[in-house]
Amino acid sequence: MPLGHDMALEGTVVAVAADRGHHFSKPIQDRIALVEGCGVEGDAHAGALVRHRSLARRQPHLPNLRQVHLIPSELFATLSGAGFSVAAGELGENITTAGLDLERMPLGTLIELGPAAVVELTGLRTPCVLIDRFRAGLKRQVLSSAERGPPYKSGVLGVVRTGGTVVAGDAARVRLPLSSFRALPAL
Repeated sequence: MPLGHDMALEGTVVAVAADRGHHFSKPIQDRIALVEGCGVEGDAHAGALVRHRSLARRQPHLPNLRQVHLIPSELFATLSGAGFSVAAGELGENITTAGLDLERMPLGTLIELGPAAVVELTGLRTPCVLIDRFRAGLKRQVLSSAERGPPYKSGVLGVVRTGGTVVAGDAARVRLPLSSFRALPAL
């Protein structure tokens, strides 16, 4: 999947969310603090080692490649057209963006958020059964049947490379990797 010339490299943070517990949805916050090598301060998925419950049970010593979950707000409009009402934070994301085609960005892309924070993309978020428990039939809507492009439309995951505070309205700037293109793997 080659990068198109029309890929936006600048967007906006629409909302930020965090939750100390392992719940599907995350409540919207005024601000979140990203901590280098850890994730979102106070979030259940923060930590240097894997925090995803099923992975942590099987392989607790793996590095945490799911420290931050980002979703493009444009997904909500697509889901609305299919009859699903979904708002920021409800799909478990920490950062909701506008203007960025996150799922089409290559592995290793850096997203600069606000004045200081940087998140490196590590993979696509793989939709699980919890999506259908949240809204019956929603999982089918985030699976792609297209021959080209990402297999899922449920956001991306990343690790914090540089810490900082992120608030709604902050700029989200993309730095594509210099190395050869590698599509984001599903995590």
